[in-house]
Amino acid sequence: MKDENISRKIISALQQHSFERLLEIGPGAGALTKFLLQIENIDFKAIELDGEKINYLLLHYPALKDKIIHEDFLQSSIPFDKDFIVIGNFPYNISSQILFKILEWKDNVPVVIGMFQKEVAQRIASKPNNKTYGILSVLVQAFYKVEYLFDVAPSSFNPPPKVMSGIIELKIRNEKLEIKNEEVFFRLVKTAFNQRRKKLRNAVRNLFDADILNDTIFDKRAEQLSIEDFAALSFKTKL
Repeated sequence: MKDENISRKIISALQQHSFERLLEIGPGAGALTKFLLQIENIDFKAIELDGEKINYLLLHYPALKDKIIHEDFLQSSIPFDKDFIVIGNFPYNISSQILFKILEWKDNVPVVIGMFQKEVAQRIASKPNNKTYGILSVLVQAFYKVEYLFDVAPSSFNPPPKVMSGIIELKIRNEKLEIKNEEVFFRLVKTAFNQRRKKLRNAVRNLFDADILNDTIFDKRAEQLSIEDFAALSFKTKL
């Protein structure tokens, strides 16, 4: 990313929060890192898989010594033993997987600020009765409030990608969503959306007893259900 104004806007969004620990995912050539290193009195770490990029970062930003974790984020262990914020221009090809990994750490991650391909960012922030509303929308919004902050044009990058990008912010929900348990909730949501064109009754019939399936909510399709609807249904499964 070459546009420092975009980096500053992302940093500005970050600094609306108070925090002591910060993890950057995929620092790359340091477009955000150079600004993050200027934040005082925090424990900062960056996780990067590409050895060449790490060498570049250490050469240009010596302050990163002992702050870089040379690992695949998707295989990494939680980097702090107390709460921390996650930030990053996330690699688009694994951005959904990154979010699912963060969901595993949600009890320690109150805020996430990330750049995604625009259509993925919109999907994460999407509301019911929308074609972009799906598994990612429900599973993220079950635990975080999502705000779409702003677009990032291809011209902000060198070379420019063929897609628009978008910045979103996740803030942990103050009131926890009541669900049967995470395993059941995740399975219900994924099963419902895997056949999203079918009525819910047909898509999830294997998860419920026959008498429960008579409820009129099963006349709807997955995209018509709110997060709260899915949460309530999780208690009625036979799982």
